Amino acid sequence: MEGTVKNLPQKTRVVVATTVMLSFISFWRAAAIVLNDLGSSAFYAAGIAEQAIGRSAPWFILGVMLFSNAVRALYVESCSMFTRSGVYRIVREAMGGTLAKLSVSALLFDFVLTGPISGVSAGQYIVALITQTLTIFGYPWSPTKETINFIAAGIAILILGYFWRRNIQGIHKSSSDALRIMMVTTVMVAVIILWSIVTLVIQGPVQIPPPPLPQNLQFSHDAVGWMPNILPNAFEKLPDERTGILPNMGILIGLIGIFMAFGHSILAMSGEESLAQVNREIEHPKLKNLLRAAFVIFCYSLAFTALVSIFAGLIIPDAVRSRYFDNLISGLTMHFIGPLWLRMAFQTFVVVVGFLMLSGALNTAIIGSNAVLNRVSEDGVLVDWFRMPHTKYGTTHRLINLVCLLQLATIILSRGEIYLLGEAYAFGIAWSFTMNGLSMLVLRFKDKQPREWKVPGNIQIGKIEIPVGIAAIALALFFIAAINLVTKQVATVSGVALTLIFFTIFTISEHINRKKREEGEGALEHFSLSYTNTINPEVIHVRPGNVLVTVRDSSSLEHLENALEKTDTDDQDIVVMTVKRIAGPTAGRGDQIEEKGSFSDYEQKLFSIVVSLAEKHGKPVHLLTVPATNTFAAIAQTMALIQSSEVVAGLSTTLTANEQSRLLGDAWEGVRALRKKPILFRVVSGQTERVYTLGPHAPKLTDQDITLVHKIWIRATTRFGLLRDIHHHDVIDVALKRMARDLEVDGLGDFLKYLEQKSPDKSGLEQSDKK
Repeated sequence: MEGTVKNLPQKTRVVVATTVMLSFISFWRAAAIVLNDLGSSAFYAAGIAEQAIGRSAPWFILGVMLFSNAVRALYVESCSMFTRSGVYRIVREAMGGTLAKLSVSALLFDFVLTGPISGVSAGQYIVALITQTLTIFGYPWSPTKETINFIAAGIAILILGYFWRRNIQGIHKSSSDALRIMMVTTVMVAVIILWSIVTLVIQGPVQIPPPPLPQNLQFSHDAVGWMPNILPNAFEKLPDERTGILPNMGILIGLIGIFMAFGHSILAMSGEESLAQVNREIEHPKLKNLLRAAFVIFCYSLAFTALVSIFAGLIIPDAVRSRYFDNLISGLTMHFIGPLWLRMAFQTFVVVVGFLMLSGALNTAIIGSNAVLNRVSEDGVLVDWFRMPHTKYGTTHRLINLVCLLQLATIILSRGEIYLLGEAYAFGIAWSFTMNGLSMLVLRFKDKQPREWKVPGNIQIGKIEIPVGIAAIALALFFIAAINLVTKQVATVSGVALTLIFFTIFTISEHINRKKREEGEGALEHFSLSYTNTINPEVIHVRPGNVLVTVRDSSSLEHLENALEKTDTDDQDIVVMTVKRIAGPTAGRGDQIEEKGSFSDYEQKLFSIVVSLAEKHGKPVHLLTVPATNTFAAIAQTMALIQSSEVVAGLSTTLTANEQSRLLGDAWEGVRALRKKPILFRVVSGQTERVYTLGPHAPKLTDQDITLVHKIWIRATTRFGLLRDIHHHDVIDVALKRMARDLEVDGLGDFLKYLEQKSPDKSGLEQSDKK
């Protein structure tokens, strides 16, 4: 069915509006996106940690994975408070805009480094496989470290180019890639765990990593940073240019050493912030699916990152393990029990999967960076130019371009040195986690609104709740970040420098924006607009039987929330429509209405709030602006053209619900060129809902009506033998035909008198049926 909307100027066209990322994904897809970052650290985190702290690294990786569940709980609570969550939003709400800009600058440094370290690590695995394969087949190749890094950097650039294109096309494309990668990775992880267990059962562990105690820590020269200058009597030189903690230095120094080692292992839980960034796209029920995704992430990362690190420590001999610091899982597979050809075949599979997963981590970094910059831009920190949607895909392509250019520059400047990238990477991770934890602690006292979910560990004393759980997590994160600040020289210098650069850019951009915007005006969504003279389900990409929700007042959208709660968008689409009133004389002349005037700032603000509500409920909506001279006629025409089965409206400020029903019913009856069918019209005001049926439909008979019909049928069948074969519907048929005849003869006088006698203070049209 298709047609044009009546009561419009001849050349005025309907506006179909689409916004960025208003599509929703399952918790499996959300978990896959996060795990492509968090799980990918299994390919390099243990090797980097062992280079920094020595043979006890696997136990610290296990500790980080267990601790990551506590950090994840912070993000779940923040997401339950704010649909568009993340470090920037939380810190801003808790401690103001300046600290929020500093926090997001550190986080952006983290995301910018996530892509390069993942891409370079993928390249390292590829180069290692090629080297070993050539050597086994009699063509030994021993490239220098610089050559390996150069090739790995080139591979990383190619991966970056591929996912740049995929993200320009939209999150559904990239989340599909992430889910497929995780399916293949799951097979690899299961084989690694089983094969490791078989190897250990048959040959036993080659060696057991020493327990995570201060006396077993052996820090590399780069891993102690400025600590020997701060505590000159606490450290001693060890063989191989390593540094240890002097014995008998007491509990405090030992605890500092443990936090140092933990800080060098913290990059194993990189990617937690991505959970907050994808929360906006998680489908209904949002919180339940968020908790499911968090649980999947915890179990998967614990089984993969922690177990693989421990197995590598048990199986790969100390004498050769340093060869595999950049590709630890490849080294593990080559030391499994079994024939060489089988190990080589599986190593090839591992490298392919590792390449895919590490590439997926780069993809996640782009998604996360884009989401972070969107939050910043929405708050007026970045100029609106960055958020203009792509004309074809509707994505914020300019932000994606910016992120990818920064990642490209990082790959080139690092020259593929993965240890350098890893050490710098930990700076952003530690401080973004710390600011998020401290802010959530502040919000527990500052914001008393009810939470759908809370971090466990709360003690209630009278009316005061003490958030012991959040306080402990925030304190631990602060100690780790503070110690990292003095132990990671390269990370501190580069991290502080780039953080200040980002902060300066944000501050200047915010100042420019402030001049352009009116005081107190919030940021608005940017929409891709499509103008059309023809409306049908295909044009606005909805299925017949959809729910049409009319909106106009941005401060009164409770009826939209009602529709979002009640509608299962797997079965029915929701179309949100606003009517832009046009003066009658203008329509009569058929004058041209400028396209840009068909979607004003008011519509942009209105639809921005609509989008926020849709994201809150995790359900997609389709947006439509219809210019018209008559609101109800436009609604009736639209619901006929897009084949809606239900219309939902809020209570008008000037009309009663019955008057709204009458006017829309009259307009519905006037749609003569289109096939009409009964349609529900719901008017929602607070907790009150009135339901009307428009068009031809079976009336709702009261118990009194049914009793009267039955009495007439009994009298007719008992008094007159010839009428024994009649039915109840025959009684109604005769009554209706007689009423129709009387109306033609006597008019409405007697009928209206009857209605007044039946209900003196109410019109018969107040019934739910619109006849």
